[in-house]
Amino acid sequence: MNDMDFNKHILDAVSRISNFARETTLSRSEYFSREMNAQVYFKLENQQVTGSFKVRGALNKILSLTESEKRRGVLSASTGNHGAAVAHASKEANIECNIYVPNRSSEAKISNIRIRGAKINVFGDDCIEAEEKARELAQINGFTYVSPYNDVQVIAGQGTLGFEIKNQIDALDVIIISVGGGGLMAGTASYLRSKWPKIRIVGCSPENSAVMIHSMEAGKILNLESLPTLSDGTAGGVEENSLTFPLCCDLIDETVLVSEQEIKEAMVIYMQNEHQLIEGAAGTAIAALLKIKNQLKGKRIGVVICGGNIALDILREVIN
Repeated sequence: MNDMDFNKHILDAVSRISNFARETTLSRSEYFSREMNAQVYFKLENQQVTGSFKVRGALNKILSLTESEKRRGVLSASTGNHGAAVAHASKEANIECNIYVPNRSSEAKISNIRIRGAKINVFGDDCIEAEEKARELAQINGFTYVSPYNDVQVIAGQGTLGFEIKNQIDALDVIIISVGGGGLMAGTASYLRSKWPKIRIVGCSPENSAVMIHSMEAGKILNLESLPTLSDGTAGGVEENSLTFPLCCDLIDETVLVSEQEIKEAMVIYMQNEHQLIEGAAGTAIAALLKIKNQLKGKRIGVVICGGNIALDILREVIN
């Protein structure tokens, strides 16, 4: 799919979700601009509906369904931001939503999905087993499976973030985006690259779970184990034949891996100086910003604060 085709999907998504998602602030940081000797702007998706960018893609996917598909309902699998986003979008569209979660999922995360009206189904010992079950049942029963990233409408929904940035500032030299499955990167970066061809696109992941970045280096999607990480929003594998893989390979100019300690320190610095809660996946982008700061002097830098959903026990761990 070429840039012009994809931009049409993104512009359609802007129209489709504008009454349901917030246009979040692009905020210049006095502290980080001074420390970096640059102009640093944060795109505040921690202020988004459900506390994460994920609702953009979920809304666009669900609102684009046919009436017949809406009547049958949707299925997905997630214990985190994607599950909450799909539940919220389904509630807005007044359609049935089933979310599959694995055993031993955090009750706080399950509650965040259930409170939005979704039916919770517990299956399997990990997210992969829950996802496979959801996909199987969707196929058997004619439900629509809502992927967190491997779907044109989901990617286009995330791309509305890039559309907003383009309308909020004259230009950026650099954009830093955390990468998990690559939906946020693929949508946002494709739009910005089409409008600002010289923009430098930096993708970042935790060292403990960087499947997309290692796959890019290998030239093929790898099946790699992930270690526990504060950046749980980006953790996990990448589907075979994912639409996001070639897009990330084509769009990303530089990759940065950050340690758990770097993520933790970045989160504390941000929360102390910007006075906002953020989750680990957003901390990953800030850690990358700090790690390559010597390359960025004098630049106009955008950093996507992809979400603010952090459990109290994790917040205590970060602060302590």
